[in-house]
Amino acid sequence: MGSHDDSHIVATAAAAASNAAVSKATASNAARSLSVSARLGRLQFHNSGKFRILQLSDIQDGPTVSSDTIRLIAAACDAARPDLVVLTGDQIAGYHSAYHATYRKRRWNTALDSIIGVGRQAANFLGDAMQGFPQTPQISESSQRRQEELGERANSASDPDDAQRLAHERALAGTRDLVRQSIRQFMQPIVERGIPFAVTYGNHDFQCGIDNCEFDAIFRELPGCLNPETTGAEPQRAMHMPGSGLPGQVAYAAEPGTFALPVSDVTHTRTVFGIVLLDSGDYARGGGYGSPSATGLDFLRTVPRLMDGAKSIVFQHIPLPQFYDLLRVVPSTTAYAVQGYRTYDSQTYLLDETKTLPGSFLGEGISCPDTDSGEFQVMKDSDGYFALFAGHDHRNGFVGVDDGIMLGATPTCGFGAYGPDPKMRSARLFEFDIRHPYAPRTQLLQFGDLVGKPSSRKAYTFAMSHVPTNAGDTWNLLRRPKVFGSVLAVAVGLVAGKLFGGGKEK
Repeated sequence: MGSHDDSHIVATAAAAASNAAVSKATASNAARSLSVSARLGRLQFHNSGKFRILQLSDIQDGPTVSSDTIRLIAAACDAARPDLVVLTGDQIAGYHSAYHATYRKRRWNTALDSIIGVGRQAANFLGDAMQGFPQTPQISESSQRRQEELGERANSASDPDDAQRLAHERALAGTRDLVRQSIRQFMQPIVERGIPFAVTYGNHDFQCGIDNCEFDAIFRELPGCLNPETTGAEPQRAMHMPGSGLPGQVAYAAEPGTFALPVSDVTHTRTVFGIVLLDSGDYARGGGYGSPSATGLDFLRTVPRLMDGAKSIVFQHIPLPQFYDLLRVVPSTTAYAVQGYRTYDSQTYLLDETKTLPGSFLGEGISCPDTDSGEFQVMKDSDGYFALFAGHDHRNGFVGVDDGIMLGATPTCGFGAYGPDPKMRSARLFEFDIRHPYAPRTQLLQFGDLVGKPSSRKAYTFAMSHVPTNAGDTWNLLRRPKVFGSVLAVAVGLVAGKLFGGGKEK
């Protein structure tokens, strides 16, 4: 117990020093933050009657984050000038070889974990070789000292169980340091611009060996983090977060990665709508992907009352089975048809253009859980939700309406994993109008339009099954017609498979 507590003391001290440096660097930016809400001290509509959210999904990279990912995040923040950035899971590629000592394929241990870890390390070595061996960040001095101390204690321990525990804690200390450095790399453009942010988690974050509660703590080291402390959380109690930089903002917390943020009107007299981040789970013991916990589903039932009757939008990682309602079944020989995932793999699909917005595209089967957790029905029965947006499927970017609820898929914004053509890696912008807040306009901000050509030499998997035929009808929330008015070009099968990084990872 003592060594575990000591490690957190050391980690906290290092984090405090690093956080002080970040805070000093961003203090001068606070007054000129790109976020209107940050300048006003809470999430609220502007005098213009607008409110903006930028969604980032599936950064999914190792300790050295791709420079193209960072360039996209920076450009999207500058173009969108959002009130809030929402990160919807798989920020960390937990299977990366740098975390092999603490890697876990599932939250429950299996005898194959060590074998799988070695296999992934070899696969990542091949990928690194193809890219010229990108440099892994150096371990901090405090972390290195801590690891050396734990290593000496493990070597001198007489009890094999103690030696094993100390060795694992030593490995975790190194993983924490690398994860912290990774997070600070991709968060730098957001923090430097003084934009508040909120984070939930996916099915790969935890695989590095760190639990969501510790991820929350690491993100809270950065200014602007709106993830509330969930230890002993009471979902019905409003929590103030003065350390977030938004002194007037409250949050309602259920568990790490699951919480709600009210957005008020200009005069702070009412909640206009709510923002819910939901931990959608990772893997099911029976196979396939997981679902929200019972705590998370109960929280969804409670949120409408906490929002004083205002409806909410949900952000999570894994899509719902109801996303398939936005598709239509077609023969397998149909051009651009994609095969469904697991439960749906006996059929092939295209987007149903009568249910989806112009500019939507489908590049892979929707990887939802095998069984329906009832989440969509909870949203319907409560009459407290108007939209749900997910990530997870890196090559999907579509929006539609099913039974009165807007459903949307956001592609990856990262260059460290599989996805669409590099120019189509995207962030998603939402613009809410106070006159009709439950009908936001949304648009993908694509790398090719914002940044240009990628600098990475990685190989990418690319398959597109839906060609937008009326892109000229899509919204241009940035009001720059020359940037977003062009029709998307489609190149099918640029690379047949991902050649490194352990294969296709969602």
